Amino acid sequence: MTTTSPITASDHRRVSKAAVRDEPPRRRRFKPGAGRQHHAGPFAYFALAVVGIGSLFPLYWTLVAASRTQDEILDTTPPLVPGGNLFHNLQAAWEQAHLGKAILNTVIVSASITLATLFFCTLAGYAFAKMRFKGRGALMTAVIATLTIPPQLSVVPLFMMMSDIGWGGQLESVIFPTLVSAFGVFFMRQYLVEALPYELIEAGRVDGANNLRIVWSIVLPVARPAMMVLGMLTFVQAWNDFFWPYLALNAENPTLQVALGQLTASYVPDQSIVMAGALISTLPLLIVFVIFGKQIVGGIMSGAVKG
Repeated sequence: MTTTSPITASDHRRVSKAAVRDEPPRRRRFKPGAGRQHHAGPFAYFALAVVGIGSLFPLYWTLVAASRTQDEILDTTPPLVPGGNLFHNLQAAWEQAHLGKAILNTVIVSASITLATLFFCTLAGYAFAKMRFKGRGALMTAVIATLTIPPQLSVVPLFMMMSDIGWGGQLESVIFPTLVSAFGVFFMRQYLVEALPYELIEAGRVDGANNLRIVWSIVLPVARPAMMVLGMLTFVQAWNDFFWPYLALNAENPTLQVALGQLTASYVPDQSIVMAGALISTLPLLIVFVIFGKQIVGGIMSGAVKG
Protein backbone atom coordinates (compact mmCIF):
# COMPACT_ATOMS: atom_id res chain seq x y z
CA MET A 1 0.00 0.00 0.00
CA THR A 2 1.41 3.30 -1.13
CA THR A 3 1.02 6.54 0.67
CA THR A 4 0.91 10.03 -0.88
CA SER A 5 2.44 13.00 0.75
CA PRO A 6 0.08 15.90 1.43
CA ILE A 7 0.23 18.86 -0.96
CA THR A 8 1.31 21.93 0.89
CA ALA A 9 0.66 25.59 0.12
CA SER A 10 4.24 26.03 -1.08
CA ASP A 11 3.67 23.30 -3.66
CA HIS A 12 0.60 25.16 -4.94
CA ARG A 13 2.64 28.31 -5.33
CA ARG A 14 5.40 26.50 -7.25
CA VAL A 15 2.86 24.86 -9.57
CA SER A 16 1.08 28.13 -10.26
CA LYS A 17 4.35 29.91 -11.00
CA ALA A 18 5.40 27.16 -13.41
CA ALA A 19 2.04 27.34 -15.17
CA VAL A 20 2.37 31.07 -15.58
CA ARG A 21 5.84 30.64 -17.09
CA ASP A 22 4.57 28.00 -19.53
CA GLU A 23 1.63 30.08 -20.72
CA PRO A 24 2.17 31.78 -24.10
CA PRO A 25 2.53 35.55 -23.90
CA ARG A 26 -0.76 37.31 -24.27
CA ARG A 27 -1.20 39.92 -26.96
CA ARG A 28 -2.22 43.34 -26.08
CA ARG A 29 -5.61 43.99 -27.46
CA PHE A 30 -5.00 47.60 -28.33
CA LYS A 31 -2.11 49.93 -28.19
CA PRO A 32 -2.64 53.20 -26.37
CA GLY A 33 -4.53 55.45 -28.75
CA ALA A 34 -4.95 52.78 -31.46
CA GLY A 35 -8.15 53.09 -33.45
CA ARG A 36 -8.87 56.47 -31.98
CA GLN A 37 -10.08 59.11 -34.39
CA HIS A 38 -8.06 62.27 -34.02
CA HIS A 39 -9.94 65.53 -34.28
CA ALA A 40 -8.37 68.63 -35.69
CA GLY A 41 -7.91 71.53 -33.34
CA PRO A 42 -8.16 75.27 -33.97
CA PHE A 43 -4.50 75.50 -34.98
CA ALA A 44 -4.99 72.85 -37.70
CA TYR A 45 -7.95 74.71 -39.16
CA PHE A 46 -6.02 77.98 -39.04
CA ALA A 47 -3.03 76.42 -40.82
CA LEU A 48 -5.26 74.87 -43.49
CA ALA A 49 -7.02 78.20 -44.02
CA VAL A 50 -3.70 80.02 -44.45
CA VAL A 51 -2.42 77.43 -46.94
CA GLY A 52 -5.71 77.46 -48.87
CA ILE A 53 -5.84 81.24 -49.10
CA GLY A 54 -2.18 81.43 -50.09
CA SER A 55 -2.76 78.87 -52.85
CA LEU A 56 -5.88 80.52 -54.26
CA PHE A 57 -4.75 84.14 -53.99
CA PRO A 58 -2.64 84.17 -57.22
CA LEU A 59 -5.62 82.87 -59.18
CA TYR A 60 -7.90 85.40 -57.53
CA TRP A 61 -5.48 88.23 -58.24
CA THR A 62 -5.33 87.16 -61.89
CA LEU A 63 -9.11 87.46 -62.03
CA VAL A 64 -9.03 90.88 -60.35
CA ALA A 65 -6.29 92.20 -62.66
CA ALA A 66 -8.01 90.80 -65.75
CA SER A 67 -11.19 92.69 -64.87
CA ARG A 68 -9.51 96.05 -64.30
CA THR A 69 -7.73 98.65 -66.41
CA GLN A 70 -4.01 99.30 -66.62
CA ASP A 71 -4.25 102.46 -64.51
CA GLU A 72 -6.24 100.72 -61.78
CA ILE A 73 -3.70 97.89 -61.52
CA LEU A 74 -0.75 100.31 -61.29
CA ASP A 75 -2.46 102.50 -58.72
CA THR A 76 -0.79 103.09 -55.37
CA THR A 77 -3.46 101.00 -53.65
CA PRO A 78 -4.27 98.19 -56.08
CA PRO A 79 -7.85 96.92 -56.13
CA LEU A 80 -8.78 93.74 -54.29
CA VAL A 81 -12.20 93.13 -55.86
CA PRO A 82 -13.00 92.33 -59.52
CA GLY A 83 -14.04 95.16 -61.81
CA GLY A 84 -16.27 95.42 -64.86
CA ASN A 85 -13.75 95.13 -67.73
CA LEU A 86 -13.33 91.36 -67.68
CA PHE A 87 -15.07 90.51 -70.96
CA HIS A 88 -13.51 93.48 -72.74
CA ASN A 89 -10.02 92.39 -71.70
CA LEU A 90 -10.69 88.76 -72.57
CA GLN A 91 -11.82 89.76 -76.06
CA ALA A 92 -8.79 92.03 -76.51
CA ALA A 93 -6.40 89.27 -75.45
CA TRP A 94 -8.15 86.77 -77.70
CA GLU A 95 -7.84 89.01 -80.76
CA GLN A 96 -4.36 90.39 -80.17
CA ALA A 97 -2.69 87.01 -79.54
CA HIS A 98 -4.90 84.93 -81.89
CA LEU A 99 -5.63 82.58 -79.01
CA GLY A 100 -8.12 80.44 -80.95
CA LYS A 101 -5.46 78.74 -83.07
CA ALA A 102 -3.02 78.75 -80.18
CA ILE A 103 -5.45 76.87 -77.91
CA LEU A 104 -6.17 74.32 -80.65
CA ASN A 105 -2.44 73.74 -81.18
CA THR A 106 -1.87 73.41 -77.44
CA VAL A 107 -4.68 70.88 -77.09
CA ILE A 108 -3.22 68.79 -79.93
CA VAL A 109 0.30 68.96 -78.51
CA SER A 110 -0.67 68.29 -74.89
CA ALA A 111 -3.06 65.44 -75.69
CA SER A 112 -0.60 63.75 -78.06
CA ILE A 113 2.28 63.99 -75.59
CA THR A 114 0.12 62.77 -72.69
CA LEU A 115 -1.28 59.73 -74.52
CA ALA A 116 2.10 58.74 -75.93
CA THR A 117 3.81 59.17 -72.56
CA LEU A 118 1.23 57.00 -70.80
CA PHE A 119 1.50 54.28 -73.44
CA PHE A 120 5.28 54.07 -73.73
CA CYS A 121 6.07 54.71 -70.06
CA THR A 122 3.60 52.04 -68.90
CA LEU A 123 5.08 49.47 -71.27
CA ALA A 124 8.64 50.37 -70.29
CA GLY A 125 7.76 50.47 -66.59
CA TYR A 126 6.20 47.00 -66.81
CA ALA A 127 9.26 45.65 -68.61
CA PHE A 128 11.67 47.05 -66.04
CA ALA A 129 9.50 45.97 -63.12
CA LYS A 130 8.44 42.41 -63.99
CA MET A 131 10.41 41.11 -66.97
CA ARG A 132 13.85 39.52 -66.74
CA PHE A 133 16.37 40.36 -69.46
CA LYS A 134 20.08 41.04 -69.72
CA GLY A 135 21.18 44.57 -69.00
CA ARG A 136 17.97 45.54 -67.22
CA GLY A 137 19.77 47.24 -64.35
CA ALA A 138 22.20 49.09 -66.63
CA LEU A 139 19.39 50.32 -68.86
CA MET A 140 17.37 51.52 -65.88
CA THR A 141 20.43 53.34 -64.54
CA ALA A 142 20.91 55.01 -67.93
CA VAL A 143 17.26 56.11 -67.96
CA ILE A 144 17.55 57.64 -64.49
CA ALA A 145 20.87 59.28 -65.42
CA THR A 146 19.16 61.24 -68.20
CA LEU A 147 17.21 63.11 -65.51
CA THR A 148 20.45 64.77 -64.41
CA ILE A 149 21.13 66.27 -67.87
CA PRO A 150 19.86 69.87 -68.22
CA PRO A 151 17.44 70.12 -71.15
CA GLN A 152 19.21 73.27 -72.35
CA LEU A 153 22.19 71.14 -73.45
CA SER A 154 20.11 69.34 -76.07
CA VAL A 155 18.43 72.40 -77.55
CA VAL A 156 20.95 73.11 -80.32
CA PRO A 157 21.31 69.54 -81.68
CA LEU A 158 17.55 68.98 -81.34
CA PHE A 159 16.81 72.19 -83.25
CA MET A 160 19.22 71.18 -86.00
CA MET A 161 17.66 67.73 -86.18
CA MET A 162 14.13 69.11 -86.52
CA SER A 163 15.32 71.51 -89.25
CA ASP A 164 17.00 68.68 -91.19
CA ILE A 165 13.84 66.60 -91.04
CA GLY A 166 11.78 69.55 -92.30
CA TRP A 167 9.69 70.04 -89.17
CA GLY A 168 10.83 73.58 -88.41
CA GLY A 169 7.87 75.61 -87.23
CA GLN A 170 5.59 72.56 -87.19
CA LEU A 171 3.83 70.95 -84.23
CA GLU A 172 5.67 67.69 -84.89
CA SER A 173 8.88 69.33 -83.70
CA VAL A 174 7.28 69.85 -80.27
CA ILE A 175 5.45 66.52 -80.03
CA PHE A 176 7.97 63.89 -81.10
CA PRO A 177 10.94 64.82 -78.85
CA THR A 178 8.72 64.41 -75.77
CA LEU A 179 6.75 61.23 -76.57
CA VAL A 180 8.36 59.46 -73.61
CA SER A 181 9.96 60.76 -70.43
CA ALA A 182 12.53 59.23 -68.12
CA PHE A 183 10.54 60.35 -65.10
CA GLY A 184 7.45 58.56 -66.44
CA VAL A 185 9.36 55.31 -66.95
CA PHE A 186 10.81 55.47 -63.45
CA PHE A 187 7.45 56.42 -61.92
CA MET A 188 5.56 53.55 -63.57
CA ARG A 189 8.33 51.08 -62.78
CA GLN A 190 8.27 51.95 -59.08
CA TYR A 191 4.49 51.67 -58.93
CA LEU A 192 4.24 48.34 -60.76
CA VAL A 193 6.96 46.74 -58.64
CA GLU A 194 4.64 46.94 -55.62
CA ALA A 195 1.18 46.97 -57.16
CA LEU A 196 1.48 44.14 -59.70
CA PRO A 197 2.07 40.68 -58.17
CA TYR A 198 3.80 37.99 -60.20
CA GLU A 199 0.89 35.62 -59.52
CA LEU A 200 -1.40 37.62 -61.79
CA ILE A 201 1.10 37.51 -64.63
CA GLU A 202 1.66 33.77 -64.19
CA ALA A 203 -2.10 33.17 -64.09
CA GLY A 204 -2.45 35.00 -67.39
CA ARG A 205 0.31 32.92 -68.96
CA VAL A 206 -1.30 29.72 -67.72
CA ASP A 207 -4.49 30.79 -69.46
CA GLY A 208 -2.54 31.16 -72.70
CA ALA A 209 -2.28 34.95 -72.84
CA ASN A 210 0.69 36.49 -74.64
CA ASN A 211 2.54 39.60 -73.47
CA LEU A 212 0.24 42.04 -75.25
CA ARG A 213 -2.83 40.36 -73.78
CA ILE A 214 -1.28 40.46 -70.32
CA VAL A 215 -0.54 44.15 -70.69
CA TRP A 216 -4.07 44.94 -71.88
CA SER A 217 -6.01 42.77 -69.43
CA ILE A 218 -3.79 42.79 -66.33
CA VAL A 219 -1.15 45.53 -66.37
CA LEU A 220 -3.28 48.44 -67.54
CA PRO A 221 -6.11 47.92 -64.99
CA VAL A 222 -3.57 47.63 -62.17
CA ALA A 223 -1.59 50.66 -63.37
CA ARG A 224 -4.64 52.90 -63.89
CA PRO A 225 -4.22 54.97 -60.67
CA ALA A 226 -0.58 55.72 -61.43
CA MET A 227 -1.44 56.46 -65.06
CA MET A 228 -3.98 59.07 -63.95
CA VAL A 229 -1.35 60.84 -61.84
CA LEU A 230 1.31 60.66 -64.54
CA GLY A 231 -1.18 61.79 -67.18
CA MET A 232 -2.15 64.86 -65.17
CA LEU A 233 1.46 65.82 -64.49
CA THR A 234 2.41 65.33 -68.15
CA PHE A 235 -0.59 67.27 -69.45
CA VAL A 236 0.10 70.24 -67.16
CA GLN A 237 3.78 70.28 -68.11
CA ALA A 238 3.03 70.09 -71.84
CA TRP A 239 0.34 72.77 -71.54
CA ASN A 240 2.62 75.20 -69.70
CA ASP A 241 5.78 74.48 -71.69
CA PHE A 242 7.25 77.65 -73.17
CA PHE A 243 10.98 77.22 -73.74
CA TRP A 244 11.10 74.57 -76.46
CA PRO A 245 7.89 75.60 -78.30
CA TYR A 246 9.19 79.17 -78.37
CA LEU A 247 12.32 77.98 -80.17
CA ALA A 248 10.72 75.36 -82.42
CA LEU A 249 7.57 77.21 -83.54
CA ASN A 250 6.89 80.60 -85.10
CA ALA A 251 4.36 83.39 -84.65
CA GLU A 252 2.06 81.95 -87.34
CA ASN A 253 1.76 78.53 -85.66
CA PRO A 254 2.23 79.02 -81.90
CA THR A 255 1.13 77.19 -78.82
CA LEU A 256 -0.77 79.02 -76.10
CA GLN A 257 2.22 80.02 -74.00
CA VAL A 258 4.10 81.29 -77.06
CA ALA A 259 1.04 83.30 -78.11
CA LEU A 260 0.75 84.83 -74.65
CA GLY A 261 4.33 86.00 -74.98
CA GLN A 262 3.19 88.21 -77.87
CA LEU A 263 1.02 90.20 -75.44
CA THR A 264 4.17 91.36 -73.62
CA ALA A 265 6.12 92.14 -76.81
CA SER A 266 5.15 95.81 -76.88
CA TYR A 267 7.23 98.49 -75.19
CA VAL A 268 4.58 99.13 -72.51
CA PRO A 269 2.35 96.03 -72.35
CA ASP A 270 -1.16 96.34 -70.96
CA GLN A 271 -1.03 94.24 -67.80
CA SER A 272 -4.79 93.83 -67.66
CA ILE A 273 -4.84 92.21 -71.10
CA VAL A 274 -1.83 90.07 -70.19
CA MET A 275 -3.67 88.85 -67.08
CA ALA A 276 -6.76 88.18 -69.17
CA GLY A 277 -4.69 85.97 -71.45
CA ALA A 278 -3.19 84.19 -68.45
CA LEU A 279 -6.71 83.59 -67.15
CA ILE A 280 -7.74 82.05 -70.48
CA SER A 281 -4.73 79.72 -70.40
CA THR A 282 -5.52 78.61 -66.83
CA LEU A 283 -9.21 77.78 -67.27
CA PRO A 284 -8.69 74.56 -69.33
CA LEU A 285 -6.39 73.16 -66.64
CA LEU A 286 -8.98 73.89 -63.97
CA ILE A 287 -11.66 72.14 -66.05
CA VAL A 288 -9.45 69.07 -66.51
CA PHE A 289 -8.74 68.90 -62.79
CA VAL A 290 -12.42 69.25 -61.89
CA ILE A 291 -13.32 66.39 -64.26
CA PHE A 292 -10.50 64.02 -63.32
CA GLY A 293 -9.68 65.32 -59.83
CA LYS A 294 -11.26 62.36 -58.01
CA GLN A 295 -9.29 59.79 -60.01
CA ILE A 296 -6.07 61.78 -59.62
CA VAL A 297 -6.40 62.09 -55.86
CA GLY A 298 -7.34 58.40 -55.66
CA GLY A 299 -4.20 57.48 -57.59
CA ILE A 300 -2.00 59.59 -55.33
CA MET A 301 -3.52 58.06 -52.20
CA SER A 302 -3.21 54.54 -53.64
CA GLY A 303 0.47 55.10 -54.25
CA ALA A 304 0.88 56.50 -50.74
CA VAL A 305 -0.79 53.47 -49.15
CA LYS A 306 1.26 51.00 -51.18
CA GLY A 307 4.45 52.83 -50.36
